[in-house]
Amino acid sequence: MGYDFTLADVAYLTSDDGRDALVRVAGRELSTRTRLADIGWVRTHFGDRAGMLVETVMLRRKAEAKIAGGAEWVLTDDALQQSTPTRVAAHRAQRLRGRTVHDVTCSIGAELTELVGVAEAVIGSDLDDVRLAMAAHNVPDAYLVRADALRPVTRGTTVVADPARRSGGRRTHDPAALQPPLPDLLDAYAGRDLAVKCAPGLDFDSLDWAGEIEVVSLDGGVREACLYSPGLSTPGVLRRAAVLRSDGTGFEITDAEDDDIPEREPGEWIVDPDGAIVRAGLVRHYAAAHGLWQLDPRIAYLTGDRLPDGVRGFRIVDRLKYSEKTLRQALARHDCGAVEILVRGVDVDPAVLRPRLKLRGSASLSVVLTRIGRTPEAFVCTPSR
Repeated sequence: MGYDFTLADVAYLTSDDGRDALVRVAGRELSTRTRLADIGWVRTHFGDRAGMLVETVMLRRKAEAKIAGGAEWVLTDDALQQSTPTRVAAHRAQRLRGRTVHDVTCSIGAELTELVGVAEAVIGSDLDDVRLAMAAHNVPDAYLVRADALRPVTRGTTVVADPARRSGGRRTHDPAALQPPLPDLLDAYAGRDLAVKCAPGLDFDSLDWAGEIEVVSLDGGVREACLYSPGLSTPGVLRRAAVLRSDGTGFEITDAEDDDIPEREPGEWIVDPDGAIVRAGLVRHYAAAHGLWQLDPRIAYLTGDRLPDGVRGFRIVDRLKYSEKTLRQALARHDCGAVEILVRGVDVDPAVLRPRLKLRGSASLSVVLTRIGRTPEAFVCTPSR
């Protein structure tokens, strides 16, 4: 449970005295080794303001890896956890370029800061007074107003919403359990241009969404799905995967692209597609774009004779019907001492299997466990990197 910030806390932290105090506290190590001594020092110098100062410094250190400029922000732990990474927010902002955008769940401003300078005008609203005050400091160029996301206060704007995806401290994939509930949010802005962030694990087919659903990953981890209303969607596109990287590179693939792939025996390589591609249901489209095909039509692993540029793959050196015994023997033949285990379609826990393989060799290898037809198979591989 993080520190419970108040409006008075935000006013102090954004004042000259507060900024000076934060600079001094930021000079402390605040590591596990020094934490008790450092907190004692902060209490000696800043009394009952120690909690907010230490919390803010620690949150800023976390925020640096997620939000551009986060080292100067005021924020809460919960807001930081739920905030959109800068690279993802910037990607969405480009889709909304030139529009007047209203973020109706703006929180501390992670979306707003990327919209400023890209959108024609930027409005943020929230019911949480403390987060609004934080957003006013973090994104001074946005126009902010206190408002309920389910009671529209603007007209003619493009609406962005990010319902809270936690319920009782736990993540939820139930649209009705979001805050505000997704069905209510869609009703409130029916007929409007709308972009709604959702959990990537949401059952998209059950939504009966008329526009586009985009699944976004960042540096290999699936971060979100976003529902774009028809007015914000590309004609002919219902599903999109955006594979983003922090270095600014990335690519997109949609269901408007070809998905015709051959049925063939495994090639030289196995490719585990990015999670955004898998969640968006675009494995075949990605395969067709790169001359790949599936190991099995029901499994997301792809195979081919060359790797797409920049993609990590697994060169097949051995193939066998899977059992613990046969895999243990195969890895011993290949002098394996450390193994990475990837699993799809087979009920195997890599963490349980690994020690039972009793590896004693010197080589580092990868094993892909999957099902082809009804047969569980193991591919012993050397990773490309």
